[in-house]
Amino acid sequence: MTNDRLPSGITVFPIPAFTDNYIWCIHDKNNAVVVDPGDAEPVFTYLKSNGLQLSAILITHHHRDHTGGIAKLVSAIPELPVIGPRGGHIRGITKSVSQGDTVTLPVLQMALQVMEVPGHTLDHIAFFGHGVLFCGDTLFSAGCGRLFEGSPEQMHHSLNKLKRLPDSTKVYCTHEYTQANVAFALAVEPSNTKLQQYSDWVNTQRKNNLVTLPSTLEQQKDINPFLRAHELSVKSAAEAYSKNSLADDVAVFAAVRRWKDEF
Repeated sequence: MTNDRLPSGITVFPIPAFTDNYIWCIHDKNNAVVVDPGDAEPVFTYLKSNGLQLSAILITHHHRDHTGGIAKLVSAIPELPVIGPRGGHIRGITKSVSQGDTVTLPVLQMALQVMEVPGHTLDHIAFFGHGVLFCGDTLFSAGCGRLFEGSPEQMHHSLNKLKRLPDSTKVYCTHEYTQANVAFALAVEPSNTKLQQYSDWVNTQRKNNLVTLPSTLEQQKDINPFLRAHELSVKSAAEAYSKNSLADDVAVFAAVRRWKDEF
């Protein structure tokens, strides 16, 4: 079983939920695994209309828009494995995992590595394998999650951990925030030509009500200011915003995150 691409016949489909969430459904036309089901109803609808049997749930962190559907899904499908962060604070989790653990999904012939990526929340994890990354609210296209619980140092470290994955990695985050993120990224780096081109593509996608995900890690390294704190263009913009000289990449990242919060 190769771990650099999805097994043959596997699809990753975005089930829309709420106003801008995606519940990612990994399936082989028979069996399905869902990531961060904040709402059970759209999952039931998608499973039924596609003739799929739900085999497991993966959870990245405790926020309600990622966990709210667990109880209903489990009540409909007893013995359903629910795999998520350790700590015992998320109701319904049947298997707690942490950094370095492997999650095996035998029905899909998949094995995903668990990465601890605190910052947005302290319990946040991501699942990586077969060339795909399910990163919850840690990394967005052209953005990153707000720091509700973690520090800038933690989030910067977590994003650097994700940056070390292969460039070809497909990034499946859980919100359609891309257009707003790109608008901010252009404020940080207005002369980034790759970002300008990406912005045009994103605007066309959204005008046609199409999904902007997944992205790739290579693309994110080129356009995402939160992965580019080491770049002089981002540092200069962050210093101009904060009216301060910034000593290191963490200070640059923290300034850019503050800027985005106020944008």
